[in-house]
This record gives sequence, structure tokens and C-alpha cells, in this order.
Amino acid sequence: MTTTTQAGTGTVLYEYRRTELIEPDWRRFPLWSAVTAEEWRDPQWQRAHCVKNLRQLREALGTGPGETFYEDVARDQAELATMSLLLPPHVINTMSPDRPPTADSLYADPVRRYMLPVASDRDPEWPSHPVASRDSLHEADMWVAEGLTHRYPTKVLAEVVATCPQYCGHCTRMDLVGPATPATPKYRFALKPVDRLDRIVEYLRATPSVRDVVVSGGDTANLPWPRLEAFLLRLLEIENIRDIRIATKALVGLPQHWLADEVRAGMARVAALAFSRGVSIAVHTHANAAQQVTPLVEQAARAMLEAGVRDVRNQGVLLRGVNDSQQALLDLCFALLDGGGITPYYFYLCDIIPNSEHWRIPLHQAQRLQDSIMGFLPGFATPRLVCDVPYAGKRWVHQVAEYDRELGISYWTKHFLTVLDTDDPQALERVYEYHDPMHSLPASGREHWRHHLGPAVELLERSR
Repeated sequence: MTTTTQAGTGTVLYEYRRTELIEPDWRRFPLWSAVTAEEWRDPQWQRAHCVKNLRQLREALGTGPGETFYEDVARDQAELATMSLLLPPHVINTMSPDRPPTADSLYADPVRRYMLPVASDRDPEWPSHPVASRDSLHEADMWVAEGLTHRYPTKVLAEVVATCPQYCGHCTRMDLVGPATPATPKYRFALKPVDRLDRIVEYLRATPSVRDVVVSGGDTANLPWPRLEAFLLRLLEIENIRDIRIATKALVGLPQHWLADEVRAGMARVAALAFSRGVSIAVHTHANAAQQVTPLVEQAARAMLEAGVRDVRNQGVLLRGVNDSQQALLDLCFALLDGGGITPYYFYLCDIIPNSEHWRIPLHQAQRLQDSIMGFLPGFATPRLVCDVPYAGKRWVHQVAEYDRELGISYWTKHFLTVLDTDDPQALERVYEYHDPMHSLPASGREHWRHHLGPAVELLERSR
């Protein structure tokens, strides 16, 4: 995929070119120079050799990145990171994919930028927006059972596990997922896993208005397959459940898991039963950069389709310096569609969690991006760029009701009630706010926030 300039106009046009997928050569990393292809394809080998700390990162990357880079990672982990370090070799292999890693190649790399944050990436003046919160979408407020968020009238989110095979720096569930970091203590489920899943199933059996279950976490790849299959089979016994979506970043971050014989055979059993009962099974994954779509990812996606799932879809996040241009976004969409048979589905504006300002882009940039990709992709594979508005849910970026560009506040309405709105007659009348990142505001807007948020800004200043 390339961009071309239209003669005489200065307008940059995107020109499609089919690109062959390439698995980067992991042997360029000193630690894995002798690793065989058989070992690399083994999910247990990948899990056993995850990078979990700075020492292991140094061993994996070698001396090429230089001491300053490692100090940058260490400072971020010690002071700012909301997610701990956990990177499978497969994820690291998609960073600096065409050369041994150096400081320059890693600092510029889009996968590194969101999977391996460094302190110098963070916004030095406004690392967090003044209204940032740990559970920015208030999912736990809408729990109807522990780990079961009933946010939309016909859909629920089931958080079946609180860990992942890899941790993304921008995780919207940073309040729950993974171990604590120095900057971020974590919520812990109170119930035993078996009791939590039992209560989720009980609620769904008692609530016939729910037809759609997103099975997520954390990452479903971290729930042992027999337990995940048993849970899916229980969902298929509930007559009102018509859609089941299995969420897993691991299809991109640890495709070896979804290529395992046990998982492929189990998914085929689940998909066959679902088809016989008229239930749609889909897999949702999460890629943010075209270079993440490798031959192993393609094989994993096609393995799920061959097993009988209806669709494999991508739900990405719009991230500054990762995919916030027409070229980067279209390159990713075509890599997903052509290379993996993965449908580009949603790209979300990054949620307003702590220490995320450097990743976030303003609503007006997302609107331009949505316009810029129209007409290039098939309609069914043209992703919707959406804003996940606290208490109001997903909204297409052009659905905004009002927008104050100076203060960076967009105002949204909704047409459904959540479980929090039962006794609120004004829920459908009020407007709900989303906030642009501070770096995108004019000086007058930043000055307003500085002088009108008082305690919030003072708290932010003390936390730096």
C-alpha cells in the first residue's frame, strides 16, 4: 500500500497495492537466535518465554537499543505505567520487524509505542486529563453480577478472566486487568471463578431481553480451553442468546494459542453446535498496526473461520503515532482483510484513563479520519470510528450533538437505558460528555482547564 500525490493539486491520494505478509525473523534478536520454527509455533514456548521485567527485556533485545532506552522503560514502569510488562516473543518480533532493534527503530515503532510504553512518550505537562478515571466507562458500576456489565438493552459484557497473555499500555480495563504497578493498584474479583461464571449464567437465564454476549476479560486465551468451552456451551443452552462474541487480543499477540489442536477442535465443536441452534459465533481481536498482521496471525484467523465461526473481526483503538493517519489506518485495514480474512469492525477513540494523554487524538481528527477512509474499502469492511462515551455507550464520531473545540468537550445523547438509569426519568434527555486530549486544545482551552478545575488540577500537579 502506498500514497501518491495528485499532480498539480498537492492532494495526497492513497493507492492500494496488495502486500504479501511476512513473518519477521525472530533470530535477529540475540536471545532467540537459535530458536527453531517448531519452538516458535509452540504456544507453551511462547508463554514460557514472555518478557516480564527489565532484565528479560535486556536479554531479548540485546545492547542495540542502548542504556537510555532501557532507563526510559524502567522509569515508566516505576512511575507511570498502568499495566505491568508482559510481552510474548511473538509481540516483540513485530517491533522493528525488518532490522535488529536500535533506539531509533524502537522509539519510532508503532507496536512498541503502545505495547512497550516509555516515560518520554508520556505528555510531560498533562500525562492525564483532569477528568481521567481508572474505570473510565464505569463498567463496574453496571455490573449485574461480578464481572457482568449490562450496559446496553440487549447486550452484556462477561469478564471471565482478569489476565491476558500480553498487556497493552492503553488498556481500558487497567483498573481490573493484570497485576498492580507502582502507579496503579488493581481491583480483584471477590468470587471464585466457578462461582462468578455460575452467577453470570444465572443472570442470563433470568433475563430474556439479552440476546448478545461478549465473552471477554482480560483475554479469553488465558482461560484454559476446557473451562472456556464449558462456559460457551452453557451460553448455548440459553434460548434467548443469539450472538456470542469471543474477545481475544491473543489472536494477534499470541496466534500460536488459537492454532493449538485442542483449541481448534474445541472451537469446531462449539461452532457446530451454535450453527445447529441458529446462534452466531464470532471472534473479536485487536490489532492497531499493519505490521502486526503476520502469516501466523493469518493462519490463526483462518483456523477459526475453518472451525466454523461466522466472522473474525478487529476492534482497534485510534492511537496517536500508531494509526492516526489515512495511510496507517488503510494499510492496517487492508492487511487485516487481505492477509487474515479479518473484518475491520471498530476503531475506538482511546478512553480517558490515567496517563493516556499522549495516545489520545481529538474527536475532530477522528472525524477527518473516518471521512478519509470512505470509498477505499468494501462497505462491509469499512470500520466505524467510534467514541465510547461514559454512560452513553458507543457513538459514531459524526453523531456528536454539540462540540466545543476550544475546551475540547463534545456532547452526546443516547436512546437507551442502562441498568443505572432505571429510576432516572431524565436519562434520555441529558447530554453526556467526552473530552479531547489536552495537547489538542488551543492555549485558551488549556488555560481554562488550569484555572477552573481547582482541586483536580492541583492533584494532577502533585502527582507529577
